[in-house]
Amino acid sequence: MLVHPEFDPIAFSLGPLAVRWYGLMYLIAFGLLFVLGRLRIAGGSPSVPPRFTVRDLEDLLFWGVVGVVVGGRLGYVLFYRPGHYLANPLEILALWHGGMAFHGGLVGVLVAMALFARRRGWPFLAVSDFIAPLVPLGLAAGRLGNFINGELWGRATDLPWAMVFPQAGDGIARHPSQLYQFAGEGLLLFALLWLYSARLRPLGAVSGLFLLGYGVLRFVVEFAREPDAFLGLLGAGLSMGQWLSLPMIAAGLSLMASAARRGGVQEGS
Repeated sequence: MLVHPEFDPIAFSLGPLAVRWYGLMYLIAFGLLFVLGRLRIAGGSPSVPPRFTVRDLEDLLFWGVVGVVVGGRLGYVLFYRPGHYLANPLEILALWHGGMAFHGGLVGVLVAMALFARRRGWPFLAVSDFIAPLVPLGLAAGRLGNFINGELWGRATDLPWAMVFPQAGDGIARHPSQLYQFAGEGLLLFALLWLYSARLRPLGAVSGLFLLGYGVLRFVVEFAREPDAFLGLLGAGLSMGQWLSLPMIAAGLSLMASAARRGGVQEGS
């Protein structure tokens, strides 16, 4: 049985400014997206929209940062603790207390990409097909931040790699579900999308694979992740994360089916 090492949540300090690991992981995530995007542009990847430049990538990254932060926070407020924040509305702005939801962040990014695509005159799916393969390594960084913080731990298990999280305060050996998500939604999904998008695909196919892949991987790993104490399991014995993943799976299947029917239509057309 393993024991979580209880890392210091503060990575380093610059005078009175304390830089936390989780915030640092957000910076790493956006940095990875920028580096990978530049590689795709320089390499002439077929998933890059026509006339898309590094300047466009910089602008899109700015829009994406706003979408992630605003959407992730509002998603947590609305999906997970609406009653609490309705009674304490000023706490919505207290980002330093934690509380971000991936599914809300995804909605925020989709809105940001839609606005960006409209201003540039590109099809929305051309932009989302370019961005989708760049996202999973950023998700991996976020899950690593969860593990360092000792939060979002898994359910009880007696597997050899079970881990006690002192932060839980119960001494129970649990799944290190943060590392499952790091490996699945992060590394595995990245490899799948990077290889799939290396060839010319019908418009929307790469975006559909991202939604389908993330939705399935998140749905499966939720069986090993401890539900939020203030929510527990919901209808049909599923967690909130699983219920929110089902629309992603449906949307991913729909996009891939539509792309298959348009087989001859290429990226950005």
